[in-house]
Amino acid sequence: MKRPARTMTEAAQAYSFSRRAFVLGAGQAGIGLLLAGRMAWLSIAQNEKYQLLSESNRVNTTLIPPRRGWIIDRNGLPIANNRTDFRVDIIPERLENKDAVLARLQQILRLPPEDMERLRLDLKDAKGLKPVQVAERLDWERFAAVSVRLPELPGVQPTRGFARYYPAGAAVAHLTGYVGVPTAEQYKETREPLLVTPGFKLGKDGLEKTLEKRLRGIPGAKRVEVTARGKLVAELATRPDIPGHNTRLTIDAGLQEYVARRLGTNSGSAVVMDCLTGEMLAMVSMPAYNPNSFSDGISHLEWKMLSDDDHIPLMNKVTQGLYPPGSTVKPMNGLALLHAGVPASERVFCSGAMRVGTGVFHCHKRGGHGPVDLKRAIEQSCDIYFYEMIRRMGYDRIAPVARMMGLGQKFDLPLATQRYGTVPDSEWKQRKYKTKWTVADGLNASIGQGYVLANPLQLAVMAARLASGRALQPSLLAADVHRNAPFLSLDQDHFRIVREAMFGVVNGGGTGGAARMYVPGVSLAAKTGTAQVRRITMAERRAGVLKNGQLPFRLRDHALLVCFAPADNPRYAAGIVLEHNGHTVRNLDTPMIGRDIMTYLFDRERALKSLAEVEPTWGGNIETRMAFQEAAYRAVNAPMPATKTDAVIPTDAPAVEAAAAAADREAETRATQTTGNTVAEASIPEGDE
Repeated sequence: MKRPARTMTEAAQAYSFSRRAFVLGAGQAGIGLLLAGRMAWLSIAQNEKYQLLSESNRVNTTLIPPRRGWIIDRNGLPIANNRTDFRVDIIPERLENKDAVLARLQQILRLPPEDMERLRLDLKDAKGLKPVQVAERLDWERFAAVSVRLPELPGVQPTRGFARYYPAGAAVAHLTGYVGVPTAEQYKETREPLLVTPGFKLGKDGLEKTLEKRLRGIPGAKRVEVTARGKLVAELATRPDIPGHNTRLTIDAGLQEYVARRLGTNSGSAVVMDCLTGEMLAMVSMPAYNPNSFSDGISHLEWKMLSDDDHIPLMNKVTQGLYPPGSTVKPMNGLALLHAGVPASERVFCSGAMRVGTGVFHCHKRGGHGPVDLKRAIEQSCDIYFYEMIRRMGYDRIAPVARMMGLGQKFDLPLATQRYGTVPDSEWKQRKYKTKWTVADGLNASIGQGYVLANPLQLAVMAARLASGRALQPSLLAADVHRNAPFLSLDQDHFRIVREAMFGVVNGGGTGGAARMYVPGVSLAAKTGTAQVRRITMAERRAGVLKNGQLPFRLRDHALLVCFAPADNPRYAAGIVLEHNGHTVRNLDTPMIGRDIMTYLFDRERALKSLAEVEPTWGGNIETRMAFQEAAYRAVNAPMPATKTDAVIPTDAPAVEAAAAAADREAETRATQTTGNTVAEASIPEGDE
């Protein structure tokens, strides 16, 4: 049905118009209020934000790298400090006639072609007022030559800053580590502007890395007023940097350098401790790299030379090296036997060999020692005594005391890497290998071979605890010394018996006679050790065991020593490990090194005089030998790219990982031997002193 047309009256039209006008007006009012609110938000609530953005457009800020805090020794002497660094940068925005300026700089600074190529690449990617480094660590003459020619070098900016410096060089490399330029990955992680500031370096390894937050400091800022297009208008007030905190160590810088020199041409390490407090007075791993060179970024050739060296200078052997401790554990094993109820006077007859099942376990003295008690067994390092006693008692009675004395223990120290070694027992073997502990396992462990592994720091702690009878904790930071250590839960009279035996090792015709000190009133107590790295077959033993001097370096025995002095009132203790030393050179062997290190602590002049007599026979001091080695390496190796590298830190280097893996494989192979054809000691006759 068709609806009739609706008639629109004048009143209806007026009402419809008024309603649309109201809606439109309300919408306009709403938009107006929204705009007004937004303007109020921007001008009031966001005022500070946009004021800062405006200021940043007007003022350009360049960060000034902070001076790092010094690392100082126990006496306040610098181990790592800052020295004046003369550097030259280019401000890309101010650079005019680039080719002419670069040519002039190359002439004045005597820059090699590879540095010029690097500089051109950096300038290509740079812009604005961010400096581009031309050269650093310049001598005064070249720095002054640039400074007086600034009118003809627009955009060039000579700067006097500070650079890290290690006065003792390689002697402290594995202690302090070094500083270097942050990597791109480090910047991506934090997006911290300081990390891309020319001249800034952070800790890459060692204490420099673990103490980075404390040592870094707060950067300063150089402010300049610029136009919207970045043109310089005026220089504003500079905000100075706030230096990092100085850090005092327990280390004695003089002793640290002496120990490094006294290790000579060895691949080895030494740790010296205070028997009263547990403070570490020296922590040395040699050979080492020069941290001053690493801080600049070393060449590919130098990195390859260090990586190829079979003495592994990139490894911190104190904490990364693991070794069979050999006979150095015999005093500790004796302590465990006394604790287990074995009388010190009980004797065992040593004929030179002992058959267990189908295997024969030999003493280092082929003809045997005859009847020996505990004291004589330690003095003469009789293997058969410890074989027999631990065959009776079981090594599970020894392992708890070994852990109590520091073996297998992790220490709370500001060190980036620590390998903890192994103190085996029946439970450990069942867990790791799913097999039962055997008598042969216990016999090998009784002379510090088999599954037993320790690092030099643990051996030094063992020596200090034997000397003091206390649960000393090693410390490196002077602010974190663990004083008043409690006595160990062992009979203190047992410690006296063991200390007397260690006195006899050196002063009573024992295996360490060469360690006898010549300081009036001071005697040294010690225990020598030899750790085998190869298997000696029965055929070789029948024909005559090859001497270390007849073997390649990597097949020679390790030489070890733990010691303390004075023997009657111990104050200092040390642990020394020489890789593949083989007791082949007398004045480079552990007894005389231990003697001289302890002599330094009681009579410095005598120790320095002794070193001055023998050091020239090793090819000179550390710096001289390193320079000769580098020159010889360069002479026989093809030139490599002269660009610098700092992508891999020493303790993580492939060469270090390969050496650690090889040592682990050797230890695994030795540990599975059950024939007892091992060497735990090589006697050093007293007449050879």
